[in-house]
Amino acid sequence: MARITDTDPGITKWIRLFNAFTGSQNHLGHRRNIPALIRFATKPDRYAHEPARSEPMRAHLNRILAFVGLQVLENGDLVESSRVSTLPDAIRRATELRADLVAREVHPDVLEFCRSELVADNYFHSVLEATKSVAAKLRERTGLIDDGAALVDRALGGNPPMLAINSLADESQVSEQRRFAHLVKGMFGMFRNTTAQRPESVVEYE
Repeated sequence: MARITDTDPGITKWIRLFNAFTGSQNHLGHRRNIPALIRFATKPDRYAHEPARSEPMRAHLNRILAFVGLQVLENGDLVESSRVSTLPDAIRRATELRADLVAREVHPDVLEFCRSELVADNYFHSVLEATKSVAAKLRERTGLIDDGAALVDRALGGNPPMLAINSLADESQVSEQRRFAHLVKGMFGMFRNTTAQRPESVVEYE
């Protein structure tokens, strides 16, 4: 453990961390405990039950650490790296999400919505834009103007549906179509932004 004393547990988090780090460094005369805390906090086994939290946190942390020439690797190790001096450079360093998606050979439509201005804010915004792109794709393929659950029911429901994910040759495939429609509706319900249903215009990723 880093053995850093939490001197002000009741105040704003960033001030609380600053005071704890400053107090530790002033008291000990070195900063070794601070990297030790970062290593402890980013150990992969700490996220065994919530793996989805690990990569977003590491990317956000690396965006800040890039300014002091450090980065956290996937295994939780804190290592030296080339120092950056501008925010765009830090964002490019931290946007490992897109590289990971490319390695997994995800659909190109998904990559369009992993732009730096989205990831720089929060991964939620990338997911939100990608979710809206699904609705846009359904409208494009069917000519419908509906949105949300109504769009899914008309595009993926019905007998036969306007868009089918298989040949609907037997009850198993019909059931698969229904489950897929429920999945898409669930996704819309989870991430839908009622104030902006159209995806933002896509800028070519450099």
